[in-house]
Order: sequence, then structure tokens, then C-alpha cells
Amino acid sequence: MQLVIVESPAKAKTIEKYLGRDYRVLASYGHIRDLPPKDGSVDPDNGFAMEWETYGDKAKQLKAIADEAKKADRLILATDPDREGEAISWHVQEVLKKRKALPKDVERVTFNAITKAAVTDAMAKPRQLDEDLIDAYRARRALDYLVGFTLSPVLWRKLPGAKSAGRVQSVALRLIVDREREIETFRAQEYWSIFADLEQDGTQFQARLVRWKGDKIDRLTIGKAGDAEAAKAAVESGRFTVASVETKPLTRNPPPPFTTSTLQQEAARKLGFSASHTMRVAQNLYEDGAITYMRTDGVQMDGSAISAARAAIAHRYDGSYVPDKPRQYQTKAKNAQEAHEAIRPTDFGRDHAGSGDHARLYELIWKRALASQMASARLERTTVELEDGTGQTALRATGQVVLFPGYLALYEEGRDDADDEESRRLPRLAEGDAPLKKAVHAEQHFTQPPPRFSEASLVKRLEELGIGRPSTYASILQVLKDREYVRVDKNRFIPEESGRLLTAFLERFFERYVSYDFTAGLEEELDDVSGGRAQWQAVLDAFWRDFKPKTAQVMEQKPSDITAALDEFLAPFLFPPKEDGSDPRLCPNCGQGRLGLRGGRFGAFVACSNYPECKYTRRFAQGGGEEGANDNGDTLLGEDPVTGAEVVRKTGRFGPYVQLGDGKDAKRASIPKDIPELDLDWALRLLNLPREIGPHPETGLPITASIGRYGPYLAHDGKYARLGSTAEVFETGMNAAVAKLADAAKGGGRPQRGAAREPLRMLGAHPRTEAEIKLMEGRFGPYVTDGTTNATLPKTLAPEALTLEEAAQLLDARAAAGPAKKKGRGSAKKAPAKKAAAKKRG
Repeated sequence: MQLVIVESPAKAKTIEKYLGRDYRVLASYGHIRDLPPKDGSVDPDNGFAMEWETYGDKAKQLKAIADEAKKADRLILATDPDREGEAISWHVQEVLKKRKALPKDVERVTFNAITKAAVTDAMAKPRQLDEDLIDAYRARRALDYLVGFTLSPVLWRKLPGAKSAGRVQSVALRLIVDREREIETFRAQEYWSIFADLEQDGTQFQARLVRWKGDKIDRLTIGKAGDAEAAKAAVESGRFTVASVETKPLTRNPPPPFTTSTLQQEAARKLGFSASHTMRVAQNLYEDGAITYMRTDGVQMDGSAISAARAAIAHRYDGSYVPDKPRQYQTKAKNAQEAHEAIRPTDFGRDHAGSGDHARLYELIWKRALASQMASARLERTTVELEDGTGQTALRATGQVVLFPGYLALYEEGRDDADDEESRRLPRLAEGDAPLKKAVHAEQHFTQPPPRFSEASLVKRLEELGIGRPSTYASILQVLKDREYVRVDKNRFIPEESGRLLTAFLERFFERYVSYDFTAGLEEELDDVSGGRAQWQAVLDAFWRDFKPKTAQVMEQKPSDITAALDEFLAPFLFPPKEDGSDPRLCPNCGQGRLGLRGGRFGAFVACSNYPECKYTRRFAQGGGEEGANDNGDTLLGEDPVTGAEVVRKTGRFGPYVQLGDGKDAKRASIPKDIPELDLDWALRLLNLPREIGPHPETGLPITASIGRYGPYLAHDGKYARLGSTAEVFETGMNAAVAKLADAAKGGGRPQRGAAREPLRMLGAHPRTEAEIKLMEGRFGPYVTDGTTNATLPKTLAPEALTLEEAAQLLDARAAAGPAKKKGRGSAKKAPAKKAAAKKRG
């Protein structure tokens, strides 16, 4: 019997159909072991030796694999064809070796697609495990562990509110923060465009001013309204005739088939998918045998696939759509490995697969791959110059015509910054023609700051810089969101205050390790390990030799010194120069103190030097762009109609809030993120919480609605029910409230002892067991559960920052530790007996 090991049950089921009765296919359910999340798992003083720990939830599956391996004549490790797949195979081999269940004949096979032909062909060409890839895996895993477990304690001690940092994660965050700083320091420049509406033979078109007073003008030449009006008058008074018509042929070649990063970018643009969702759907399509392996930076396709694509094109279109020679592509991405094919369909005759998001993503992959082998599009670009009689003023019109669509008949690549000026249609024009001038316009514009990163543009930038690997981008972006270092608004990343502060801290004290060049250079070194050109321990040693003393040096600094250094480093962003020339650090409240950065229990904030006598404080980050970069004070919303006291919106170190009145008797309420727009009405509603809905029809006790630490909720007689939004706090009526409380009593009122509780958050499926993980509020604090195992959150880990992978690791570690020992078990059993005896005596 031959035993085949793959990662997922779906993959195992598909492959077992292709192999004969002599084969048994089992799944490892992903990685089977990892470095335990504790100090000492990597020992730099002992050649970076690693202490691996088997996931507790994998014990049953590993036993099944070991039992089958003892009976097998041959072990075939058929995990994914990349570094992580090689690592999983290596871990399986090492565990079986320790259990003395490893067959004598152990081989490795890889295939780029789960089809019968690919699988059977791979089985005929086995190899040994790739030690270079395994070393590269160990180097990356050790490096990420050492950075995380060395740097995170520094953050916890020196930067309150910070959660963690990562080798690539922190650099990606820096890109987002740097872009936000550009936006905040950007100063808009006014400019005007002058254009005329013209008509020739019944066809209207536009021409813009390109020469005025005999001088060429560019986009920013006309910067004032007076000049714009003068230029407009010159165009209105001139009689324009066609001075030249220039026609140039234009060829557009198709883009190459998808790599991991280009798939993530295009799926974000055209389908609105996040990077993580794209990879989940692509994984399903791969395991179903619909597409080739989806973690790749290669743009080439196998020769047989190219032939199949050309045949499919010829079948769907006429012969002119098939180029004379097959197209060959080379990647332009930095540090690309090109170890695998591009992402393509396994069958070009299949134009759809699955349903819903699976069908949409498959169609995108199919169209892109097929288009990559189609003929180029042929276009004609026309530029028309029109001059007035003096030659001092000239207009220009441009447009293009598609002569032959080629690949554009099937697919056109999305763009983040589309400009359709050149795609406009023009009428047929010849020298000497005098088109009818219908109107002249002068439009005011302002230069715009660089746009915030979308998932697509951030992935593209990371790849351009050579930072990270395509297979890691989805998880990196997800961690930034899960830790609330960034938020996503209109599909754009906006750094949160915590993310900006963390980036500033790392730039000031660990500048080398968040620099783009250093991170890209380290990626090259790790790729050298993969290629057998570098020794993994030497790479780690060179990094560790500089990194460890640096962390020790920062750890010795006083918190006040840290804050002072950050205040100096961030001064240009915290206190930008004012247009009137006044001191940007002068306190707007007392007019005497100076503003400066202060450290607090929950992070940094700006306060007056006369604090606490002067109560002025504001958040560390002021926001940029349309959010207002200089919001330095409180906002008066109006007066309370009952008391006449002022209602003011304020910003404290814990975020925005509203306040009614002043002094000790002032009422305050935090401002939830999901209210549409704060006004006096909303502020008064928040200040008057809790809201009494009325007496419960059964108990007569009041039902109230309010907002607590974990969000909006209903309360009645010590029992609670969660609400879905802030609006429900004010809209829920008696019938709905009674029904929600009843449902919560059945399925989980929060403080109700003995009943199932309502989850604080649904974190998602466990990446290894696929069990649903929930974050719960328990008697002794928050904990996570997968329905079988419960794990309490460490005090250092904030519930709102918990990620799916962290929760999974906590559950794995708890399961591996075995059942908790119960104290006083004997006395507990005796208690009922003693009680019964006493009752009998009495």
C-alpha cells in the first residue's frame, strides 16, 4: 500500500479518485506543528535551534496518518508546490520519524494543477525533499518569531496601547502612514483649464487650449481666475481652423496571465474582493481542479496550455485573433522566483466554474489567461491642432479609434487612474476645416494629493519594492485590519492613531528595520537560501547580531525619554506651521502653555504644558485630507433645551465624546463609530442613555437600552441581549425588546449563569480544524472557543485586537496542555453527602 499525504480533505478526495486501489490519500489539515508562542522556542545561542510543538487539535489526524504509515510500503508527500508545502511535508516526515512510523521509501511529488493528467504525471517523477526550501522556511519562521517575540515586549513596555510589530507587516503599515503624511502636508495649487465645444459634420468634440500669447501652456500655467477669463476671451474671439491632422498607428499588447499579486489587484478593482477573500476563493478553485496553483509570481504558461489556449481562441474567434507565434512573458516584479506557472484554467474549453464569487473569480482568471495569447489590438490615435488667424492661440483635440480589437474583444485590464481623454471619438477632419465653435469654458481645478492606498495599489507597491512574498500579502493586510492599525473607508486604507504612533516609534528607534531597502534586501537573502546560494543560519546570525543590542538599548530608556524623542520626531506632523505665522504649539485654550506629546496608559496624546490646570487635550493624530488636518478645539453643538447647558463635542485621549455642562456635574458619553453624523439631536440622545423602553409585561421590571463596553445592548432584571447597531438602541420597541431578551435567555444572555452566552465576535473558521472560533465574555474575562476547547486571553492581548490566527494558536496550545486539573474534587463530592446526612439528623 502507498500512502499519499496532502494538506486538505478536498484535495485528498479529488486525488484519491485519480489513483488506483493501491493508494491511500490522507490530509494533514495544513501545518501540523509550529513554534510554541513562548520565549525560547528559537535559541540563537545554539545555532538557532527550534523547538517545534505539534498542534493539539492534530493529534487524532496524526495518529491516523502514523497508523497508515506503519502499514505502507511507500510514503508520498504531495503537498503544495511551494515553500510552505515543502515545510508541511518536512514536518510530517519528522513527526513520523519520531514515532518510528516512517516507511523506508519516502518521496516527494508536486503538481501545479489537480487534474488526472497532472497528478499521474507527477507520480511518475518523484524526488526527494528540497532541503534548500526547508532551510528557507526555517529561516523565515525563525526570523519572524525573533522579531515578534523580541520587539513586542519592547512595545508593550515603552509604547502603551501598541499590540505587536512584524518584519513585513510594519513596513506595509509604514507605506500607509507615509502616504497619509503626504496627504496632510499637501498644499493644493489652483489651476484653470480652457476648452471649447466644437462641431464638425454633426459630430461634437472638445479641444483644449495648448498655446496662448504665442507660448505653450501646460496644466498648471493658468493659475488665476483673471488669466483664465482673458484666455477664455481669446478663444471666444478667435476663428480657428485645422492647422494639422496627425494620425499614428497604436498597438496594445495583452497583459500576461495572473500572478498571485496581479490576481489580488484585479479582483479588488473589478470584483471588490479583499486579498484574503480572493485567496480563499482561489484555493477552493484550485482544490476543485479548476485552476492551477494560485501562489505564484511566474507569468509563463506550460507549452501544452498555450496550445490549448490558442485552439480555444481559434474556436471562439476567427484566425486573425490568433497571433502568428505563441506569446512568452517575463515578470518585471522585483525578487520574482518564477518557480511555477501563472494562474490559469486547467481546461480552456471550460468558461465557467462554480457559482457566486467562485464563478466570478474563475471567469476573471479564464479571460485573462485566454486573452494573454490573443492578437494585439490595433488602434489609430489622431491629434488635431487648430489655430486662430494670428498663430498666437492654438487648441488641440485628441482621440483614438479601434481598428481591430484583438484581445480587447475579450478582456481589458482595470486601472486605478483611468483617463479617457484619448479614447474619445473625433469626426473626420482635414487641414483648412473650420469647425463650428459652440461654447468656450474656463474650469477651475485644484491639484489633488496622492490617493490613499487601496488593497490593489498597496499590493502592487509592495511587489514593486520587493517586500514580502505574494503568498503573504493577504495575511499581512488582514493583520493590519484585525489589530486596528488601519481602517478601510471606501476601499482605501486610513491609518488609525495606534498605527501612526507605532510607525513613528519604529522609525525613530528601529529605522533600519522598517526601511524599504533593508526589508527588500533581507527578502533577497532569504531567496538566496531558497536557491542554495546562502546558509540560513548565517543570514539569521547577521540579522540578530545587530537587532538584539538595539532592542536592549531601547528597553533601557525611560518612558519620558521615549515620549520626548517621539515629540521631536513628529513635530512637523503634530504641529505644522500656521498660515498666520503664529506658534503652532501655543495652547488654544489657555493661550500660555505649549502643546506637546504625552504618554498615557492607553497611548499617546497631545496636552498643554500647564496640564492638569489647563484641561486642553487632543488626540495624537489629527487626520488628513477631507477629514480636516487642523481640528484643534472643541465643537459647540448647541444648548440642552431642558437645562440650557452647552453641549460640546470633545476629543480626549480615549477618542471623541460629547459633554453636557461643565465641572464635576458634567455628563459625558462616548461617540460610537456607526452614527451617521453627529449633531445636537444625536448628542442629546447619547447623553440621556440608558433609555427606558418600558416595564416588561411579565415581571413589571423596566427594560432599558444602552451602549456598553462591548456595544449596544438591552437590559432587564440582570439579563442582557445584544443589539446590532447604535440606531437600535433608540428604535427598539417593547415587542422587539421582549423577543430579543427571550432569544438571549435561550441562546445566551450575557451575565446569565449556566446559559450559553452571546459571542462578542465571530472570528472565523480555524485555519487547521475548520471549526468556528468565537470570542466570548466569561466569568473571569474574555476567552475563545471552538466548541470543544476554551482558551483564556492573556492580559497582554486586547480582545478587540485579537486575530483569527492568534485565537487558533491559543486553542492549539490549550488543547495540547490537556484538561485542566480540578481542585477540591473530593471535597466537592462529599459535600452533598454531608448535607444529606445533616438533613437526616435534623
